[in-house]
Amino acid sequence: MSINKVILLGNVGKEPDIRYFEQNRGVANFTLATTERAHTGRNDQQIPERTEWHNIVVRGGLVQVVERFVHKGSKLYIEGKIRTRSYVDKEGRDRFVTEVAVDVLEILSRRDGTPINGQNNSNTNSLGFGEPHFSDEKAEEWSDDIISGNEQF
Repeated sequence: MSINKVILLGNVGKEPDIRYFEQNRGVANFTLATTERAHTGRNDQQIPERTEWHNIVVRGGLVQVVERFVHKGSKLYIEGKIRTRSYVDKEGRDRFVTEVAVDVLEILSRRDGTPINGQNNSNTNSLGFGEPHFSDEKAEEWSDDIISGNEQF
């Protein structure tokens, strides 16, 4: 048995790149920054703050959620799987890219950057954060509301 599961909590680094293909299928790509705080290690060694950048790929019904609600600076909770793909660059060299394929997306801040903390929302999840919580399984159900502008948050 093996498990391929990634959980990230971080900030969107750039506006998502959204592309649609035939039959209204789409893909959204963006970067997510996760930061480890600076701290003092053993023997009083100063460990500086460290930021990791992750390539995020969203497919299916979640693309419409990303297009409508995810922006540069948004704080997100993401669950997904690590995927590695290869391609040949313009110079003919093989390149490899590691990405996180999103299964679950939770938006933790509004467009203006204010947190969604669940204090005035009875729909909090196990992390204590409020909705909205999206998974690809429910995305089609929500996409009709998103397309019509009837989002409920």
